[in-house]
Amino acid sequence: MSGSPTKGSGETPFTALRGQLHKAATAFAGGPDALEGILLGMVDDVERAVREPLEIFPVCHHSPASALAMARRLREKQPKVVYLELCEDMAPLLGELRNCRLPVAVQAFASDVDGFPAEWAPLSVVAPVTEASAEYQVIAYALDTPGVELVLVDRSSDHVFQWDSRPGEHPSESASGPAAEPSEPEAGMHGEAVGVEIGDLRPRFAELEEHLLRHGKVRHWSEWWHQYVEVPLGDSDHDTYRQVMFLIGSLFRRLAPGDGDRVRVDEDRERFMWTRMREHLASSGADPEDCLYVCGAFHAASRVEEFGVAGSGSFAITPRSATTWRHGLIPSSHAAIEAQFGLASGSVSIAASQWAKNLERTRVRPYRLAGQDGAKKSRAAKKAAPRKTAAAVPPASEHAADRLSGFLRRPPVLDALDEAELLGWSVDVVRAARRAGFQASTADAIAVFETSILLAGVRDRAKPTPYDFQDAAITCIEKDTVPGRRDVRRLVEIMMGGDRVGRVGYDALPPLARDVHDRLAPLELKLQQRGVQRALLDVHARPELGACSDVLWILRRLLPHGAARPIMGERKLGERSIQESWDLALGTHQRALIELGYEGVSIEQVLEQRLRREAYGARATTAVVLAAVEDATLYLGSRRLADELGARALEVLAAERTVDGAPEVLRRVRGLLAYYRTGEPALPWWVESFVKAGYAHYCTLLPTAFTDEDATVGQVAAMLGFLFSMESLALSLGCDRTQLELAVAQSRPTDPERTALLWAARVQLGVLSRAELRERCGELLANPMLVPAYPRYLSGFVHALVPVPGLADVVVEAVSNAFGRLPDPVLLPWLPTLITTLRAGAADLAPLLIREAGRIFPARLAALDAWVPPWRAATAEGAPDAGRARAAGGSRGTALLLTHPEALDAYAELLGCDGEWSAPEAGPAGAALMAQHPDTAAAWESLLARGG
Repeated sequence: MSGSPTKGSGETPFTALRGQLHKAATAFAGGPDALEGILLGMVDDVERAVREPLEIFPVCHHSPASALAMARRLREKQPKVVYLELCEDMAPLLGELRNCRLPVAVQAFASDVDGFPAEWAPLSVVAPVTEASAEYQVIAYALDTPGVELVLVDRSSDHVFQWDSRPGEHPSESASGPAAEPSEPEAGMHGEAVGVEIGDLRPRFAELEEHLLRHGKVRHWSEWWHQYVEVPLGDSDHDTYRQVMFLIGSLFRRLAPGDGDRVRVDEDRERFMWTRMREHLASSGADPEDCLYVCGAFHAASRVEEFGVAGSGSFAITPRSATTWRHGLIPSSHAAIEAQFGLASGSVSIAASQWAKNLERTRVRPYRLAGQDGAKKSRAAKKAAPRKTAAAVPPASEHAADRLSGFLRRPPVLDALDEAELLGWSVDVVRAARRAGFQASTADAIAVFETSILLAGVRDRAKPTPYDFQDAAITCIEKDTVPGRRDVRRLVEIMMGGDRVGRVGYDALPPLARDVHDRLAPLELKLQQRGVQRALLDVHARPELGACSDVLWILRRLLPHGAARPIMGERKLGERSIQESWDLALGTHQRALIELGYEGVSIEQVLEQRLRREAYGARATTAVVLAAVEDATLYLGSRRLADELGARALEVLAAERTVDGAPEVLRRVRGLLAYYRTGEPALPWWVESFVKAGYAHYCTLLPTAFTDEDATVGQVAAMLGFLFSMESLALSLGCDRTQLELAVAQSRPTDPERTALLWAARVQLGVLSRAELRERCGELLANPMLVPAYPRYLSGFVHALVPVPGLADVVVEAVSNAFGRLPDPVLLPWLPTLITTLRAGAADLAPLLIREAGRIFPARLAALDAWVPPWRAATAEGAPDAGRARAAGGSRGTALLLTHPEALDAYAELLGCDGEWSAPEAGPAGAALMAQHPDTAAAWESLLARGG
């Protein structure tokens, strides 16, 4: 223990208190035991902290009593150096708090980790700051008072994760239990960051907390702290405040359960802080009497060897990892702080209200940063406050006077009932309830008033607390149902001060966020305000808005849903809208925009980095890489990046052994091919290579995919779609069609859907004629054993429209034949199966089927009776007669062509051919040419038959 007793014969100022506690322990426990050791040890902890030459100021996080006592002490002592329990790497950001509206959170962020498990990324640490907190008073005093040095002494953000032994799990350091599920969007403003705060003061012994809540007749810890600590300490003097907080910290520390990891981290933090303070004292030569150490009461009652200026321990601080940390300020809210640290809902808002009442009652002048939103200009920034001499501050020996005995023996001061305040609360909550849709009346206001007094009396309180009033309002107004979005509990929180949401000012934003605001300035919107704002962009009338449109589309890609939402207009490959309408909520999503600034200096750089991470990630698939190529072309217009990512897509495709992403690959490749064919003089080299590699790749996997149970019918259809739609380009690049023919010939599916898909592929290859396909469908309907499986065959045919869209008429014919040939006893039970099968497996292809049916079937009901299906009409027409008709019409076609040559002249001009028409030859020369070369006519016949 540092220091020495001030009284002779081994007596200290706390000797009398020790004797009283010894008697109390003997009376309660029947003799000396562990209870006496705990009670006397608490007094030792208090005495040790009080007599430390470097004054220790214990605080509790977001405590109005701590903030009030802090403001008083700073004006009395005027310390030259203030040591603050906060991550030491956050010091450069504290000056930017003056450009913000509280509450905000100081954040350390790392997206790329080096020295930690990769699954932990991204790493994030936040330290919320509210106006009703002791740390803000310290920061405002130190920054606006010339000659004062503020030193942050807690472990760095990097050490927060170095000392965390729980892989993959990083809950808040201070929350003793799981926080309630946030009911408001503002509760998630901190994201998944690890929270650090000054002064975690909550029992870690569950039985102790339960005992305090039960005997205090309160529901949760925040209410107990407000009633039994905040209110009694609100008017106490400096020495009493310190000793009571030391006592509470020692109590919770000695009754903490044996969580070895947590105790080790707490003690290492205390060793870290005392080591940093001794290093600073040694290097700066500051006098401990002119310094102030602000820390949580839990750490103030420390028993480590390094404790005190004259501590004997030697703690080795490990170096930081190679992880690059970015620092900034993000907006916070009362709800976010409550959710982060497991506090009762509304407790921070009630604390802010209590802080305002304390200032009005005590007339204490708090410290506020000059130039801050809602703050008056402080004279401290212009003129240094007069400093008190050493004699003005009592020496350390006088600080050791026992103030605990009187405080513990003093009966609680019962506050008189403030009827005017309670009546105003009752009227206000009824008015708010009416606006929210509750059927509340004046009688409910009276009931809330009386019930609040009744609950306070039941809980041994003369004056109802805000928590008593909240319970009374819920009981009297809410009853059974909540008509709107907000319940009565939320209405009371809003009435007590609401969930105040902070805002980071423009000057405190990172360069990327400022750049976004500057580039969107032509929209003439107040983008820092919370809420949704409508932006109208007429790019045709104002071409300068095109740059704003580019920024908004990139923000839509990078920010969460709702930050930038297009209402009108779209952006696709090769398409740009000339008019757009956007709903913007950048103020609401300010934290996400700020965190983008940790990744780069412009949104284009951030997007490029993210696309590279997605493409080169360990779980990257071909579809993901192609999506990155499309985004690089669409949002960045970067051919260089698109070619690089396209080469990466080739590598990923060659390594894939499954067809899971085949539908997405087909869609992306078709879109990119259409874009490059219409907008570029030649295809990029990687596109040609991808088509060649994809053709060989899918030909190799096709036989296996037809029998693989893990591959779906849609995936197999997408493979065939790639092969058939890219076939002409692949063959022109040197691929061999024999690969595809062998792959189809080797496929042996067993289920009906894939069998129908294989039939369609064989029709496309010419191995199976359309007439044979119709015959097979008829055989399926004629076989009673196969009729129950017919919907699955139809599902396969519908999927076949992806690779063979020309079979739409055959699919319509197959469905029509089923309805026409099956009897009602078979058809009616079979219909639900057909509908559910098509909906589950081919819902996206139904529009194509419906359009084909609309083309084939008559448009009016009256024409249905005389209508003959095209497939029946084609069957009735004999093949020899059709051939004779075509032969007889040959000469007429030649005569028609010579009579109307305009079409051929237009084609000749388009192709750049010059020449004159020659006189027609006598005899059927055209018929002789067709007889010698019938392949072209046969191809046209097949094409026209499919179209009909």
